[in-house]
Amino acid sequence: MFKASFHSSVLKSSSTIRLTTGLRGISLKPDFNKLKLIPPPPGGVNGTVNDKLKTPNPDFFHGSYHWDYERITAISLIPLTMIPLYAALSNGTMYPMVDASLCSVLLIHAQLGFTSCIIDYIPKRKFGVWHTLAMSTLYLGSALGLYGVYELETSNNGLVDLISKLWKDDESNVYVFGGR
Repeated sequence: MFKASFHSSVLKSSSTIRLTTGLRGISLKPDFNKLKLIPPPPGGVNGTVNDKLKTPNPDFFHGSYHWDYERITAISLIPLTMIPLYAALSNGTMYPMVDASLCSVLLIHAQLGFTSCIIDYIPKRKFGVWHTLAMSTLYLGSALGLYGVYELETSNNGLVDLISKLWKDDESNVYVFGGR
């Protein structure tokens, strides 16, 4: 029965002939080598003093562009916060597009800020797979947050209405996750 699963082949090494079987040993011990930190080069320097500096290609999602996007979202949050606040204080109309824009820009601003933290404190050159895992977790969380914004805007009246309901004395009509 087991003879059919074993097949032998003759491998020639330098001067000896050895017989090997087609089965390999089964190990339940996990391989953690790919999860280890990447050691820095000696002295922290790549190359020599006389090597030309390798300038990176411009990328619109990193570097100074990333800083510009953070500032744009931070500045755009000011009017997007003031308009619903004014509407709530003057008992005016709640604008669903302004509320959806506020939620989306706030989510983008948080995602850009956390991206900067991950890039600064979990650099890819040192942490490798952990950096990739942190960025993937952040993108997954941002996608779930975007779905939460969609649910909040479609099944409830939006973020501003939810906050105004939480500040009222009567809490019988506060529905966070649609438990009507």
